[in-house]
Amino acid sequence: MKQAVPMPALSDTMATGRLVRWLKQSGDPVKRGDVLAEVETDKAVLEVESFVDGFLAGPLAPIETDIPVRQTIGYLIDSAEEVVTPSVSEEETEPKTPPVEPAVERARPAKHPATPSTTAPRAATSPSSPSITPRTLTDTNRRPASPYARMLAADLGIDLADVVPGAGGTIHAAEVLATALQPRSPDLHFAPPYQIEPLSPMHRAVADSMTATRGTPTFRVTARIPLDAIQATSKETKTSLTLLLARACALTVKEFPRFNACHTPGGLAIRDRVDVGIAVDFEGGLLTPVLRDAANRPLEELAEDWRILRDKVRRRRVVPEDYQGATFYVSNLGTFSFVHSFEAIVPLGAAAILAIGADDGTATTFTMSCDHRVVFGADSARFLEALAGRLGNPGSWLG
Repeated sequence: MKQAVPMPALSDTMATGRLVRWLKQSGDPVKRGDVLAEVETDKAVLEVESFVDGFLAGPLAPIETDIPVRQTIGYLIDSAEEVVTPSVSEEETEPKTPPVEPAVERARPAKHPATPSTTAPRAATSPSSPSITPRTLTDTNRRPASPYARMLAADLGIDLADVVPGAGGTIHAAEVLATALQPRSPDLHFAPPYQIEPLSPMHRAVADSMTATRGTPTFRVTARIPLDAIQATSKETKTSLTLLLARACALTVKEFPRFNACHTPGGLAIRDRVDVGIAVDFEGGLLTPVLRDAANRPLEELAEDWRILRDKVRRRRVVPEDYQGATFYVSNLGTFSFVHSFEAIVPLGAAAILAIGADDGTATTFTMSCDHRVVFGADSARFLEALAGRLGNPGSWLG
């Protein structure tokens, strides 16, 4: 029997996965649970396991390509005689309607010869000659799209090259409408020559998530808080300062439960547990692993969780339950000594995020970004006042 191996959907935000490498080759015998391939999602690099005993068979999807979730990337078969070696891309380019591009086309670096700088004098690019930088890369007739989608795109003035195809690699009306509702792309016609570098799945997820927050009415409140006491405690107990700050925030959120709520169309969602998401920077990305029940669990347990989460982030091995569902967020750039203050964006599902700058020798700047539908300015002032009290007297809550 021949069974398809699909691109797994490993999170709610995952629309595509990037096939990093095959760990088995076509014709290799496999056991259930064997790792067949590695896939880069919007948050991590994860393993695709065989779900049966048998043989891996082609056509196998090519590596370093973005593939829609649930699209077949290979096959598992019962006998070695059924093994096929061509790649999926070869199979999918057979007799289909128009010169269909494979679904992974968006992942390719698209050279954009916007300005023939070596042959055209600069003066030719003046605003009085708006037609001198045509988009030579775009050939909308080559994009796989339904007739209605083409007509709709023409009516709306949308270039099909700017539309993200749906599952299967074909553009339908829904994708055209989604593009029409997005913010306009920058006009680079008069810019220097450039190339388009496709976003990684993780970077694209961050961009989509931040774009989704543009409807949040936000205000910010800033306070200066001395950290001498909590820094001394961190050194004495050899406990991460970021972890102690997260713990202090969780206790303060518990004291002011409105900061643990989030706005929904039906009203405020009131949560009964404080889960703190902590922004972690790593090479090429940003993640917010979550400390669950950070106000009630022993600090030793949280410290062990934090150690495990940081290790997972470093190895790009987080799973959705590691980073989804935070109710309050902390972003600490205080490790960069020259960053004394900054503002953070309130993620969807939270009422506030606390941005922490570097200690300037006298105090540290804390900036709360808040969803004004959930909390008000005076609420934030009281929150920061209570937090300052905790940070100034860690012995009262660390025991």
